[in-house]
Amino acid sequence: MPRPEVLERIKAAEEEAEEIVAEAERDRDDRIAEARERADEIRAEAEEEAEEMAERRLEEAESEIEAEATELREEGQAAREELIAQAEAQMDEAVEYAITQFEEAVHAQT
Repeated sequence: MPRPEVLERIKAAEEEAEEIVAEAERDRDDRIAEARERADEIRAEAEEEAEEMAERRLEEAESEIEAEATELREEGQAAREELIAQAEAQMDEAVEYAITQFEEAVHAQT
């Protein structure tokens, strides 16, 4: 094989190698871009899921707080009604005691 032909084949092989390398670099860049895009999508999805979860937890907490507040109000109302009933039951005794004390004080002065 004559020397110019060998040089031409070497040059062609070098150009082909350069094209292969360039194509591999483009492919690498495309894959990196796709990976970054997918990572951004995953991050956005994760943030959305986290926000939804936080909102659900907040709603659940508010519901639990409202249920507890309702229970406490009901317990308070029941205790209030019980105290009123006890006071009313003792009212006659209190009035009678006050009258007795008053009469004793009046008799003691005479």
